[in-house]
Amino acid sequence: MTVRDKLYIGGSWVVPSDPDLLLDILSPHDQSLLGSVAQAAPADVDAAVAAARRAFDHGPWPHTTPGERQEIVRRYDALRAARADEVAAAISAENGSAGWFTRAGQPFLTRQVEACLKAAEEFGWEEVVEPSDPSVAFDTIVRREAIGVVAAVIPWNSPFSAATAKLVPALLAGNTVVLKVSPENSLSMMLLADLWHEAGLPEGVLSVLPADRATSEHLVSHPGVDKISFTGSTRAGRRIASIAGEHLKRIGLELGGKSAALVLEDADLTAAVQGLRFGAMANNGEACILQTRILAPRSRYEEVVAAVKEMVESLKVGDPSAPDTFIGPMIRRDQQQRVIDYINAGIEEGARLVTGGPGVPEGLEKGHYVTPTVFADVDNSMRIAQEEIFGPVLAVIAYDDEDDAVRIANDSEYGLSGGVWSADPERALAVARRLRTGTVTLNGSPMSFDGPFGGYKASGVGREYGKVGLTGYVEHKSITRNR
Repeated sequence: MTVRDKLYIGGSWVVPSDPDLLLDILSPHDQSLLGSVAQAAPADVDAAVAAARRAFDHGPWPHTTPGERQEIVRRYDALRAARADEVAAAISAENGSAGWFTRAGQPFLTRQVEACLKAAEEFGWEEVVEPSDPSVAFDTIVRREAIGVVAAVIPWNSPFSAATAKLVPALLAGNTVVLKVSPENSLSMMLLADLWHEAGLPEGVLSVLPADRATSEHLVSHPGVDKISFTGSTRAGRRIASIAGEHLKRIGLELGGKSAALVLEDADLTAAVQGLRFGAMANNGEACILQTRILAPRSRYEEVVAAVKEMVESLKVGDPSAPDTFIGPMIRRDQQQRVIDYINAGIEEGARLVTGGPGVPEGLEKGHYVTPTVFADVDNSMRIAQEEIFGPVLAVIAYDDEDDAVRIANDSEYGLSGGVWSADPERALAVARRLRTGTVTLNGSPMSFDGPFGGYKASGVGREYGKVGLTGYVEHKSITRNR
């Protein structure tokens, strides 16, 4: 059992304002005690913001060169990669994410970092813009400067990836950061703090605080914070947006999703269903980008339903540390119950239960397990088609033709992700262009960290990754001068 009784504030491990505020971290698999970790209170937030404020206003970090900041980020990722197995095991133990998923995620973290570094190397930190009217006697210098103190708030489902998406571009731009992490991730996020500390960040540049929602709200409403970068539920995002609006803070929101996979009539069904094994069921179904609405043509509907059923039933559910486990437990008991409630709602609304159901898998009653479930004969107006479940539950929806498929896919308050499957790449691309969603994968292609990631509609505000993501952490200054 690990005990971490100090908080990482401003580059130092310090005794928290309330030393008795220790949280026991229990395994979602069997409720065994993994460790105890200090939790932040509002006074700790005040200390972290004050340290970040001093570091930004009076410290060296914002005035270092882009190359110097890039070197520290490279050092961090090398340290993380050297301990990749430890990172993966820590996330799996806390979250219940299957080991195959957390291990496979380690090279993706490096890809995330490398994409940010490439964007920073190519970024126009300062450039001269020639006048559109050659007769004028001045030109313009455009500078891109750090915003200031960033409050980065991340969820529990993929903590290292979410932290990387915010910390790396924010730090590359010269900001200081207070990272608020979920209590469920307290152990793995203390490891993340260790790695950044070892990488050599200057004093005050980074704090990492596990904390509850009330303390999180204290952070995002803090007058010393200049920007809020949040990943989480749409409901929480709306609350944070209202707080940011009151204080005119800069904001970036990566929120929920209810993404559709459009299986076109000419699709290779075997390839599509195997792709959906990862695209719809990875990380126990606890990911905002998963394509949990599967749109199938009526001419092949039962064929698609049967193939999806076979795929889901082939997935081993159990101990996340076991090498053959594909789906582990939900992270918390209330999340387990939430998913079971949605399964019951699907049955009550009249959807056809193809496989799975509300029962807990036999022999796994001690953990937070649910049975992977597939519904057919789903109308897109049903709750299981409209609301984000965040668990291994799929809805197969029939469509009449391509226009109908696009209509159904776009009939959602969300617009985060999606996929198109077709034997004709140009046809798939044409359909993708019609989808009102921030990211689309074609025939199971992986997501890119070089392009922007984020959502339309209730799926968020702003973008992460690549040059566009880096832009979200800078202010633009224009300086005109006589030529």
